[in-house]
Amino acid sequence: MAFLRSCNKPRKLKHIAESLQVRSSDERAALSKRLKAMVRDGQLIRNRREGYGLLDKMDLIAGRVLGHPDGYGFLRPDAGGDDLYLSAREMRALLHGDHVAVRVAGHDRKGRREASLVEVLERANSKIVGRFFLEDHVSFVVPDNRRIHQDIFIAQENRGQAKAGQFVVAELLRQPDRHTQPIGKIIELLGDHAAPGMATDIAIRSYELPHEWPEDLVDEISSLDPDKIPETTGRQDLRSLAFVTIDGEDARDFDDAVYCERQGAGWRLLVAIADVSHYVQRDSALDQEAELRGTSVYFPQRVVPMLPEVLSNGLCSLKPEVDRLCIVCELHIDKQGRVKQHRFLQGIMRSAARLTYTDVVAMVIDKDKAIIERYQTLLSQLQDLFALFRLMHKRRAKHGLLDFDATEAKLLFNEAGTIKSIEPLVRNDAHRLIEEFMLAANVAAADYLLAAEIPALYRNHETPKEEKITNLREFLGEFGLSLAGGDEPSARDYAALIEIVRQRDDAHLIEMVLLRSMPMAVYEQKNLGHFGLAFDAYAHFTSPIRRYPDLLVHRAIRHLLINKTSEGFTYTKEDMTRLGESCSMTERRAEEASRDVVQRLKCEYMQDKVGEIFDGTVSSVTGFGLFVELDDVFIEGLVHVTSLPNDYYHYDAIGHRMRGERTGKTYRLASRIKVQVARVNLDDKKIDFDLVK
Repeated sequence: MAFLRSCNKPRKLKHIAESLQVRSSDERAALSKRLKAMVRDGQLIRNRREGYGLLDKMDLIAGRVLGHPDGYGFLRPDAGGDDLYLSAREMRALLHGDHVAVRVAGHDRKGRREASLVEVLERANSKIVGRFFLEDHVSFVVPDNRRIHQDIFIAQENRGQAKAGQFVVAELLRQPDRHTQPIGKIIELLGDHAAPGMATDIAIRSYELPHEWPEDLVDEISSLDPDKIPETTGRQDLRSLAFVTIDGEDARDFDDAVYCERQGAGWRLLVAIADVSHYVQRDSALDQEAELRGTSVYFPQRVVPMLPEVLSNGLCSLKPEVDRLCIVCELHIDKQGRVKQHRFLQGIMRSAARLTYTDVVAMVIDKDKAIIERYQTLLSQLQDLFALFRLMHKRRAKHGLLDFDATEAKLLFNEAGTIKSIEPLVRNDAHRLIEEFMLAANVAAADYLLAAEIPALYRNHETPKEEKITNLREFLGEFGLSLAGGDEPSARDYAALIEIVRQRDDAHLIEMVLLRSMPMAVYEQKNLGHFGLAFDAYAHFTSPIRRYPDLLVHRAIRHLLINKTSEGFTYTKEDMTRLGESCSMTERRAEEASRDVVQRLKCEYMQDKVGEIFDGTVSSVTGFGLFVELDDVFIEGLVHVTSLPNDYYHYDAIGHRMRGERTGKTYRLASRIKVQVARVNLDDKKIDFDLVK
C-alpha cells in the first residue's frame, strides 16, 4: 500500500512484482493471491485495465451493504462514519451483506450522501433460504431474510422435488446485476411451513451457521475418551477441595466450579474453569471450526455447540465425581469484599456435586429440610459461598452496580414442539452468586494479561456517545431529573439515578431510556474498559466451552503459566485485532439467529389469538407506530400510527413519544395500554395490534 501510494497511479501485477523484487513463480503467485485478498477486504481496488490502486486515491469508499425490504439500502463504511444511501436502482445489482466499493454521487433530498456502485469486492450470499413458489409456470424463491429484497429465479430443471409453499435452500448460480435478478438452484428441501423444528432449521441456514462437523475434525477427535483425562504433569491437585457447579436445570456443559474458605479476617475464593485450551490446539481442525463458529448458539429447543459433544459434554464438562483438567483463578478477598490478590494456576479438580440454582436457594435461603438432608456435607460450604457473595456484591453496589429491572421470558413446549406457555425467567440469589464470582475472575484475567503485556482479547463497553448523553439529559429534564458526571458520566452516575427513580411509577420508562443510551459491548485487542460493569479492564475467561474469546484468553494465561513470560506467544496484536472483529461478528450473528427463531415461534403461538384483548406496555416508539409488549406472554407487536385514534400524530425521538396534533393525546415509551390482536403474519414474523379505547 505504501508502494502504491508513492506511485500516484494504479499499477499492474507485473509492475508491483518488479518493484518489490518478487521474482520466482511461486512468490509471484503468492503476491497475486495477496492482492486479490486485499481487493476482497476493501484495501485495494482493481480497475478495468487490471491495475491495482488505493480506494482513497480514487475517491472510493469500501463498506457492507445493508438491504431494506422496500428495495433500497445503505452502505456502512469499513472505516466508520455515517452510512451512505443506496437507491433501489443501485441495489438491483446487490444483495444484503455484499462488500462493495462506491463513489459519492451526491446528496438525496434528505441531505444524506448517496452512493453509486463502482465494484463488488465480495459477494456475501452463496446460498439463500426461503419459500418456493410456482406461479404461471414461473418458479422462484422468496428469501426468508427480508433484507434480501430480490426473489431468486429458479429454472424448471433446477427445481428438484420442491413443492409450492415449502421452505428450501437455493444455491445462487448467478448473482444479480443491473439488468437481471439472481438465478438459483434448489439444493435442499427443509419442509412444509410451520413444521416442528422448522424455525431453527431456517435460522441455521439463513444466518449460515456452521452446524456440521467436517471430516478432518471427526477424525481428529475419534481417539478421545469422553470420560478419561490424559496423564499430565505440573498441575496442582485440587481434588480434595469441595468444588461445586451451580447451573440451570437444563444445563449439560459445566464450564465453571467454585470453592471458598475463610482465611483469617478474609476469604480465599477459587474459580475453576474447564481447561479447553489443553484439548483444542491452535490451528488444529478443532480450533479452525471453533473459530469459525465463534460461539455456541442457543435456540429454544436446540443448541448448535462451538465444540463437539465429546468435549463440551464430556472431557471439558466439570461433571461431579470425575477428574477434570482446569485453569483456576485464585482470589484473596479482604473483609470489605475487595480483591487484594489474585493468581492463576493449572489444576486437576473433582466436582463434589452438580447443583441447580433452585436447589441452592432452597437450601441456603428457604432452609428446605429435604434438600439440606440430601446435600448435608456441602451445606457449610454453600453458606460460606453466600456470605462471600453478599460481601462482594455489597462492595460492587457502592462502586456503580447497574441493576436494570429487566424480565426475560422462557418458552415452554408441548410434545408436538409448539409453545404451550411463556413464563418469566426468575433470577434468584444463586444466579447472582455465580455471576459475582465469574465477574471477579474475568476482571482478574484482564489485569493478569495487561500486566504481562501479552496479546489478548478484552471485552470492551465504551462510555455512551456525546449525542446519546445530550439526548438523554434532555429527556430526563422533562421529569425534573439529571444525570451527574458532565460529558462523560460513569456507571456510578447511572446507578445513582436508577436508585433515585426505583420507587417511581415511571421507573421502567426511565430505565429503558438509560439502557438504550449505552453502546454494544465488543471484543477488541486494545483494552478500553467496561462502562456497564464499571471495570477498568474486563476479559471473558469463564466460558471457554461455548465462547472462542474465552479460549483465546486461556491460551494466553497458559502460555504465561508455563513460560513465565509473554515471549514466544504465537499470537500477535494484529491476530487479536482480526479475531476480535470475528468474535464480535459471530456473537451478533448468534443473537440475531436466536432472536429470529423466538420471534417466529411467538408468531405461531399468537396465530389462534387474533381478536383477543391484552394489556401491555409500549416497549418502543418509532415514526411509524408503537411497539407494545403484552403482559404475561412477553410478546411484542406493532400498533401502526394509522390505527391510532383520529388525529395527526408527530414522533418525538428525544422524548420517545408520539403526540396527537389536535387532541394532544400522547403515547410514550413504557405507557400502559390495552390492545387487540389484529393480524399475525408468519412470513414476515410480524404481529399487528389495534388500540382498544
